[in-house]
Amino acid sequence: MGKLKDYRINRQIRAKECRLIDENGQQIGIVPLEEALKIAEEKGLDLVEIAPQAKPPVCKIMDYGKFKYELKKKEREARKKQREHQIEVKDIRMKVRIDEHDLQVKLKHMKEFLQDGDKVKVWIRFRGRENIYPELGKKLAERIINELQDLAEVEVKPKKEGNFMIFVLAPKRKK
Repeated sequence: MGKLKDYRINRQIRAKECRLIDENGQQIGIVPLEEALKIAEEKGLDLVEIAPQAKPPVCKIMDYGKFKYELKKKEREARKKQREHQIEVKDIRMKVRIDEHDLQVKLKHMKEFLQDGDKVKVWIRFRGRENIYPELGKKLAERIINELQDLAEVEVKPKKEGNFMIFVLAPKRKK
């Protein structure tokens, strides 16, 4: 089923005849459009063209207001599902000489992100003379990876790029 504006109803339908389906989903057969409109009117319902590309087009007798509501509801559900499955990459930045308490706070945030199904991109910043000690960054990266090993797997291994050591953690897939 398409968008709402794709459907013609009642007198908007252009065909001379249509394949008619009643409100209970039973096929009535091919009938002239005027007759189909009369049947729908007698039942106090609308005639909706649900397959205009068919020869002859398929029309169904239904309550158009209810039909519109159901379509919008399905659309909302589809959008909601789409949003649920989008994985975000959250950035966490820290200095190579991070204080223990600050590191624990960052780890807590990373755990929350991973539990929500998001990836975490960790940036460890080197300033000035710290650049000549990349092993400090490696040690910190290993510590973070070890602390989060039950929740995450390393998607991009730690590597030094300019003044940063960068790596990406992804939530572990459930087996």
